[in-house]
Amino acid sequence: MRRLPIPEEVTGYELDADVRQELKSLPKTLADDVARNLVMVAQLLDEDPEKAYAYAKIALRLASRIPSVREAVGFASYATERYTEALAEFRAARRMTGSAELWPVMADCERGLGRPEKTLAMAGAPEVQKLDRAGQVEMRLVAAGARRDMGQADAAVVTLQGPELASTAVHPWTARLRYAYADALLAVGREDEARDWFAKALEADTAGTTNASDRLAELDGVEFIDALDPEAETEEDGSVDGTGAGVSGAETSDSDSDPEAGAGREAEAGDDADAADAVTDAVPAAAAQEDDAAK
Repeated sequence: MRRLPIPEEVTGYELDADVRQELKSLPKTLADDVARNLVMVAQLLDEDPEKAYAYAKIALRLASRIPSVREAVGFASYATERYTEALAEFRAARRMTGSAELWPVMADCERGLGRPEKTLAMAGAPEVQKLDRAGQVEMRLVAAGARRDMGQADAAVVTLQGPELASTAVHPWTARLRYAYADALLAVGREDEARDWFAKALEADTAGTTNASDRLAELDGVEFIDALDPEAETEEDGSVDGTGAGVSGAETSDSDSDPEAGAGREAEAGDDADAADAVTDAVPAAAAQEDDAAK
């Protein structure tokens, strides 16, 4: 079996205790090998998903009957848009564990396969009631994305409304939910409300999981200029921001004061992002980030 290099400092003990417990059913040498490959999947999933996928496939060949391995392959496949494979792996993991926690990302795979109607059917299934609060929020994000896929922009706005959106408490999924709602409002032309919700998303986004600040700047007519670009426009006095980027907001006209901002697709979820990202916040520590995107 062809192996990929793994840094010596990767021991396998970086995995969550629950995953290490699953691997105890394997001979120790094999368990250590699988664990180290799973660590590589987790480390590379965001920065190099194709490479993460390659490590996941090695783990799968070594231990296909371990739920965490099937889940890792699912997330690596999802990150590389191999939605058919991802859905099959998530289903396998779910059969092994009996858990419903992968339901939202499975539904988002249906979106990726161009079947938003199936996504909405899953959003109304009994499995959703078995999800924790974060999982239910993730399911709502995915369902809203499916509504937009089907051209039902107003329905997407309604789908995202709920007590979690109205709450002033901040949770790991709060920024993504508020961002998705702002984006949905913008898609139906409710620009003033959208701006307010982008601001609320930014307020809750301490981890920088969304680009709410960029969306706010776009709505406010602020243009960011790369100070290192010799062709970039600067203010008349030639001054630039000390961080390396000049900010142009002073030179506005009647047309600049009310810019039109395009509505981007909600990640995972962004989703997805998101979605990934998105979707990953709602799933166990092997992946996530349960607010993209989904998609």
